[in-house]
Amino acid sequence: MSKVEITVNGEPTSADVEPRLLLAHYLRDTVGLKATNIGCDTTSCGACTVLLDGESVKSCTVLAVQADAQTVTTMEGLSADGDSLHAVPAAFRAEHGLQCGFCTPGMVMATVSLLEENPKPTEREVREGLEGNLCRCTGYHNIVRAVLAASGQDPDAVQGLAVDDGHAQHAPAGGVESAPGFSTGSDA
Repeated sequence: MSKVEITVNGEPTSADVEPRLLLAHYLRDTVGLKATNIGCDTTSCGACTVLLDGESVKSCTVLAVQADAQTVTTMEGLSADGDSLHAVPAAFRAEHGLQCGFCTPGMVMATVSLLEENPKPTEREVREGLEGNLCRCTGYHNIVRAVLAASGQDPDAVQGLAVDDGHAQHAPAGGVESAPGFSTGSDA
């Protein structure tokens, strides 16, 4: 057993853990925070995404002992007062950026990290920034709208613009440009 001390959502936590215990299991089973979902255990889906010292990580491939003496933020920790919604989950709700909700915590945490790095992303940058997070329900359209809205942009004004060498251009006629792994919802 190894003792870990991890600050989770601003609160100190401490436990004796097996050295092989994954951070995702520490958060869910030891700390009791259930928003961090476990979908694949292989980093493929992103449902377990959390912030580790402010950086987006997939907690299914980080050992709890690797997070010792560090700070973890989960979806539960985004609300400063516990009552009001953080801007990102509020935008996901307003733009209907979820269906079953399984991927939502990971998408939200990846979005928080993305917007820290790039406060005003283009649609393409959003799609590329979230390509490590999978959603089996939504087709990503409303997730992208939610990220754009959370950045303070009007999703209707931003969507369909692509960036090439720093110059905004309209996406090709007949559809929105898509980053690898993201469906635009059309079969064309």
